[in-house]
Amino acid sequence: MVFEPKILGFLCNWCSYAGADLAGVSRIQYPTNVRVIRVMCSGRVDPVFIAEAFMNGIDGVLVLGCHLGDCHYINGNYEAELKMKMLSKTLSMINFSDRVRLDWVSAAEGARFAQIVSDFTEHIRKLGPSPVKNKKVKKEIIDNLNAVKFALCDTRLRALVARQRELTTDGNVYGEIIPTEEFEEILDNAIENEIIRHKILEKIKNKGKSVPDIAKEIEIEPHKVLRHIVTLRARGLVDVDQINEEIPTFISIKEV
Repeated sequence: MVFEPKILGFLCNWCSYAGADLAGVSRIQYPTNVRVIRVMCSGRVDPVFIAEAFMNGIDGVLVLGCHLGDCHYINGNYEAELKMKMLSKTLSMINFSDRVRLDWVSAAEGARFAQIVSDFTEHIRKLGPSPVKNKKVKKEIIDNLNAVKFALCDTRLRALVARQRELTTDGNVYGEIIPTEEFEEILDNAIENEIIRHKILEKIKNKGKSVPDIAKEIEIEPHKVLRHIVTLRARGLVDVDQINEEIPTFISIKEV
């Protein structure tokens, strides 16, 4: 039996949705695998929506907006591009980035819409079903997607992405322009740190554990775990559970 992927499509109201409509009235053939959600702007698509879609078994996600420079809201699709880039970086850490595609379709490009849908559907067919559907690894995959969602919800990370264009073109409050490569490195570190912190919280949400035990379970060095524990305590998410022979154990004290 041929695998038929379930694909979720976020289409902007002004261009890509109209392009899809044109493909329909023009009777252009394309796969029917995409379930469409119409949004006013591609910039409205929160990366968290996509993480949740994957957690619910969607095989691929397509985000389509107006061509750059033609956004009905001027900069909305530029914002979408930055958000999707952050999402791709985050998903790449759990091997899910190949299941998302961002592209541009105008209201007059019915044929282009059909081609993008056809290409992406075939791409997902080759990748196969979402790992979430595999019962043997489902818990591990869901835990990883939860970590991704936690990172994507972090207000510090979201603020960093929101200011990316400003910081790399206009400069900060001191007039200093941050080189794109340097900003990308800062963003990569921020994403990695938030994912690790969520993994720590998952390991200690029901039972207090020591730094060495946590380090062993999530497979990173103890000194890095301790650094993240300090950050999580400062945020009010973790506290000392008990101290055994001068070795403290830590437990999550707030649902995240």
